[in-house]
Amino acid sequence: MRFPILALLPVALAVPTALVERAEKPVYWLLAGDSTTAAGGGWGDAFLSTTVAPGSSGRNWAKGGATTKSFRDGGYWASVLKGIAQFKADNRVYVTIQFGHNDQKENSGVSITQYATNLGVMADEVVKAGAIPILVTPLTRRTFSGGKVTENLSNETKKTQEVAKGRSLHTIDLNKASTAYVNAIGSAAADKYNLASGDRTHVNEHGGVVFARIVSDLLVAAYPTEFKDVTVANATLSAAIKAGKPA
Repeated sequence: MRFPILALLPVALAVPTALVERAEKPVYWLLAGDSTTAAGGGWGDAFLSTTVAPGSSGRNWAKGGATTKSFRDGGYWASVLKGIAQFKADNRVYVTIQFGHNDQKENSGVSITQYATNLGVMADEVVKAGAIPILVTPLTRRTFSGGKVTENLSNETKKTQEVAKGRSLHTIDLNKASTAYVNAIGSAAADKYNLASGDRTHVNEHGGVVFARIVSDLLVAAYPTEFKDVTVANATLSAAIKAGKPA
């Protein structure tokens, strides 16, 4: 059976148009995490202000002292889910999820197994709500021993990766990348990112810019078709980080 070519044109044109409309949607970022993502000590605010392209935007819901449990108990996770509902019609919504620093503490009430379970539930809820979760391994601390960074977030990093792999989720290894960079620049240079003297967990404003750049570059490298056009590059800063030079 033959079909007139003109009769097929509406179908042929409809699919590309739908794909283009989807691709052209801006991104709305929702950041969930602890103080290493939160305002006043983390990378989150700098990520939104220095790496997100015009037209896209977001909100940093990360909370100082939060665990995967307390973030939910305190109502912050509910706010993230409400944000998805609010912005998903006109945006591609991504939710970064980065915990671990407080979950690992003895008094957190969160075992390493529960930590992984909580991450998985969060990711599942993001997908169900209509957004895309991105599991981020914990930002390194900048404490040195024997000339190298003390890697004391390896268990949380491993579990985060296992959850992401088991669910085929978006993920970036911020712990590996930030550890490598801090090792490369050394303790003295890394201390210049401290929020306060001796605070090798939280970052000052410039430190936030540097580690936000690492986050953005990791996302673009891992998922270029999704993020290259909705992020702002900083070739100079990226080159310094890649070369292991203080920035």
